[in-house]
Amino acid sequence: MTYAEALRRFGIDRPDLRFGCELVDFTAYFADTPFRIFRSPSADADFHVGAVVMPGGAAQARKELDAWQDWARSHGAKGLAYVLVGADGTLGGPVAKNLSDDERAGLAAHAGAAPGDCVFFAAGKRADALALLAAARLEVGERCGLIDKQAWEFVWVVEAPMFEPVERTDGTTGWTAIHHPFTAPTPDWAADFDSRPGEALSQAYDLVLNGSEIGGGSIRIHRPEMQQRVFDVIGMSPEEAMSQFGFFLEALGYGPPPTVASRSASTGCVPCSPAPTPSGT
Repeated sequence: MTYAEALRRFGIDRPDLRFGCELVDFTAYFADTPFRIFRSPSADADFHVGAVVMPGGAAQARKELDAWQDWARSHGAKGLAYVLVGADGTLGGPVAKNLSDDERAGLAAHAGAAPGDCVFFAAGKRADALALLAAARLEVGERCGLIDKQAWEFVWVVEAPMFEPVERTDGTTGWTAIHHPFTAPTPDWAADFDSRPGEALSQAYDLVLNGSEIGGGSIRIHRPEMQQRVFDVIGMSPEEAMSQFGFFLEALGYGPPPTVASRSASTGCVPCSPAPTPSGT
């Protein structure tokens, strides 16, 4: 599974695949909404509206729904918007009355919600909205008993971004390597990762079990000129690179093979997952 797919479907790069309740993107759906909270400010490309469905959640009492707001605040959010899908398909809750007729008419179908379900929403910067929805998905899974505690669901997550933006001490924005600066780009990005660092993908990989990262690694850069281009993106001069990594860069000059890879593993979380048992035992 690619990193992008993991975030799109589960909001996190270490997804728990023991249950469904995948996230639903509502950004385009609410592009022209009259509801200010779901409307992108100044056509911000980083703005995101997403949702996760809680099966049977419409039966929750007002006190339980209010408790979800406290839960959201404990995760750094201002709250957790929701829409209740009634037994006859009508929508209830404080958000529904702020939507247009067309938005209300198609909301349940777009979310994949059935009568009696609750649809939780998050809106804001994409990373923040996805993080809240990822946590809400896990909470829904626990509260609704959807997680198969006997299952071991492994997945490799690949093609993580090479870089992420970072604020420098002088107030400007730069880039830093997400995995480490020796991780190779994917073949498609080898030629121009340095011209579009915010989009470039790496040959990094993580092994995930039941929502926990238990191992990972990467294909290493084996070309000196490519390595220097990575250093250029993260703002490291040749002199700084040689001072910090001279031993490695000298070896790189001898031409290590492109198949050089790294791997690390952690088994600390494995005992936390019960071993599967035969049915009826």
